[in-house]
Formats: sequence, structure tokens, C-alpha cells
Amino acid sequence: MPTIGTTNMATIQGRRRQGRWVSVTVLVLTAMGVVHASAAQERQPAKPLPVISTDSRVPAQSFGSSERPLPHPVDEMRSALLAAAQAGNLEDLREPLEWNEMMPETSAGADEHPIDHWRKASADGSGREILRVLASILELPPAELPLGKDIENNIIYVWPYLAEADLANLTATQAADLERLVGAEKARSMRSDKKWSWWRLTIGADGTWHSFKKTH
Repeated sequence: MPTIGTTNMATIQGRRRQGRWVSVTVLVLTAMGVVHASAAQERQPAKPLPVISTDSRVPAQSFGSSERPLPHPVDEMRSALLAAAQAGNLEDLREPLEWNEMMPETSAGADEHPIDHWRKASADGSGREILRVLASILELPPAELPLGKDIENNIIYVWPYLAEADLANLTATQAADLERLVGAEKARSMRSDKKWSWWRLTIGADGTWHSFKKTH
């Protein structure tokens, strides 16, 4: 059996130690590379969600020609508002108002509650006129507007759908809806001006009541 000399043994052991150091160095450098790559990925800014232009309006209801089920939170808020309107008591709107974290946008003053504002704005002084308006617009289908950055929850439902329609080019059904809603004279005026100038209500896809006011 061949004998390995002392010098050769020392050389072999030295090479082994050198090999181990090289292996350790490679492992360390590899780990550093992985950590660096991971850190670089973490530092990369997240891709922004696509922003849907407010001009790309695609009403899912085809402006009253067909209806599809509303999301449950939207239907729940609409049903509460419609029930209050049909009951004929303005105070019944307090409950759906309280479902919101913030009051919906109205024409009320900064320190004025919407209920008080609608009571004063109503020609009868009790709010029944406002309730009739509310019931009449909620009985029509809404338009759907894709607004905001939250892709899964970005739809705003607008009542009545006519508030987002091309008033200069209404179908016979749409024109009839408009006349029933605002009267023949007001309908002619709005179609001539090509501008919605009546009451408009909006509810978000999450059921938030965003606004109810008369536009001019």
C-alpha cells in the first residue's frame, strides 16, 4: 500500500482547507446575491392599479331597456330609501342616513341636517314632495358608472338612469320615462339644453349612500 509522505499530507490537507474556504465563500456570496435580489424586489414600487376614466361610462342597464340584479349592499340601501319614501314620513330616512359613516352629499348647509333641509325645501313644508321625488327616481333602473381605483368595488349606481343618458337622443321609452318623471315642459327644456337639471341620487357598490341633490 503506497505511503503518503508528511509533505504530501500537509499539501493535501491545505488543499482541502482551501477548498472548504472556497465553498464557504461561494455559499456566502450566493446568499448575499439572493438577499440583494430579494431586497431589490421589495424596493421595487408596486404597479399602480389601472385608473378608469370617468369619461368611459358604460351603463350596465342600457339606460332602462333591461335590468340586472343589484349587488346586495346596493339593493339593501335602495330598498330602505324606497320604503321610507313610500311610507310618506321624512323621519324614516334617518335610519338609512345613519348607516353611512358620513352624511351623503346634499344641498344642506354645513350645520344643517339633511332631514331639516329636505323639509324646508319641500313645497308642502313636511317633506312629502321630496319623498315623492325619491320614490319616483328609485322606481326606475340606475345607470352604472365605473369610477375610482378600486377595480372590485368601483361602480357608482346613479338614479335615475336618465341623469347619465344622452338627452338629445332618447328612445321613445326613455322619452316617456323622462316626461313621467319631470313633466312634459321640463322634459322639453332638458332635452333642448342637453343637460340633466333635476334630482340625482348615487349609491356606491358597497351600499354607501353618496348623494341626493337637485342639479342645475
